[in-house]
Amino acid sequence: MAVPACPGCRERDARIAELERRVAELEALVRDLTARLGINSSNSSVPPSANPLAAPKPVLKKPTGRKPGGQPGHPPHLKQLLPPDRVKEVIPFIPTHCRKCQAALPAQPGPHDPAPTRFQVAELPPIQAEITEYQGHARTCPCCGEVTQAAIPADLRVHGCGPRLTATLAYLTGRHHLPKRAAEEVSEDVFAVPIALGTISALEQEVSTALAPAHAAALTAVQEAAVKNVDETSWKEGGKKRWLWVAATTTVAAFVIHGTRGLGGLATLLSNTIQGILGSDRWSVYGCWPVLLRQICWAHLKRDFQKCLDRGGPGAFVGEEGLRVVRRVFKAWHLFRGGGLSRAQLQKRLDPIARQLRKVLDAGRACADSKTATFCTKLVELEPALWRFVITAAVEPTNNHAERILRRGVLWRKISFGCHSAAGCRFVERMLSVTQTLRLQDRNILHFLIEAVHNHRANLPIPSLLPMEG
Repeated sequence: MAVPACPGCRERDARIAELERRVAELEALVRDLTARLGINSSNSSVPPSANPLAAPKPVLKKPTGRKPGGQPGHPPHLKQLLPPDRVKEVIPFIPTHCRKCQAALPAQPGPHDPAPTRFQVAELPPIQAEITEYQGHARTCPCCGEVTQAAIPADLRVHGCGPRLTATLAYLTGRHHLPKRAAEEVSEDVFAVPIALGTISALEQEVSTALAPAHAAALTAVQEAAVKNVDETSWKEGGKKRWLWVAATTTVAAFVIHGTRGLGGLATLLSNTIQGILGSDRWSVYGCWPVLLRQICWAHLKRDFQKCLDRGGPGAFVGEEGLRVVRRVFKAWHLFRGGGLSRAQLQKRLDPIARQLRKVLDAGRACADSKTATFCTKLVELEPALWRFVITAAVEPTNNHAERILRRGVLWRKISFGCHSAAGCRFVERMLSVTQTLRLQDRNILHFLIEAVHNHRANLPIPSLLPMEG
């Protein structure tokens, strides 16, 4: 196009070009702000409780018209009867006369009599902690009048609470996140032991020290695991921002609290040695892990594709097609997990789906929406990490395992608002590691804590947290 000779025309054209550029910038800004207003739990990590008023309503199942509770054909969950060694008293009801002819019946059962029906009632005895009092007596010498006082041994004066009470109070605060004042009240009202608030904190620190070897063992186990899932959430220490990290296998969970959400936090959790397959979301820090040893969470991808769709514009097709792929992936995975597909059949079914997704992403990389294009470009770079679950046993397509394990930490944070000190953070990460690991192994938490405290005081090794091999 010819350049206008008139100076005024040239100035006008330059002004128009500048205004068109400015309009394009403002349109992009409006799209970005509109997209931010549209953020909700369906297209981001925002929890449903924080959804804005204009957020889409959750999908509700249509009423079936059936009554709530167990449905016909559902196997009954009957009350579990405890073994005879747990029964303190048995009260028999023996019939004395036949209900048909009224003849007298023998007191002892015959060989053809059916077994008695049973019903058990559980009741707590009056709970009162047992108090052991040590007395140091004094005696006056009849010869010289000297008073000799017997000293109470120093090792007996160290602990004002026994291992069971110590472990139980730590169990209440560290597993069920009871505030310290509430634990103080339980100690006095339930156990009949008045206790100071500072003593609760001291008992927590003793339990924390006792659990240090178990925490170290859990960290080593997840670092050396062939497959693990990782996640993180915010925390507070003395009002300052911290991050609670977790790595979990099917039987072990390890937590650490670190000052950053960056490589330092991940290195503290998993050390600087890359080992095993890592399941995670797409947080940039996990990019340090080789892409061939990663599994990206498809539940997070579903929200990402929903965000592309909600943003609209030239990148909306990526969201629409991506959600269609997600539905097909999960349908195949659920069928495989339920036994309806072999691994070879799963691979065969997902192969064309993977090729279809790659076509969508390639098209998205060239679209006019810069955010969608960037998203597609990054996803193509992570493509091997999308499908690791298809070819490797024990790898799942989502990071739900780590998120479920981390949920206990999230609840603790919401109740306590974090910790006041570094020592409090150590108690949190050790208690979470031990209790969540024991739950994964279906082991009794309180029994473990009691034994750990007892052995710690006796300078004995604490029980193993890791599952037995073989």
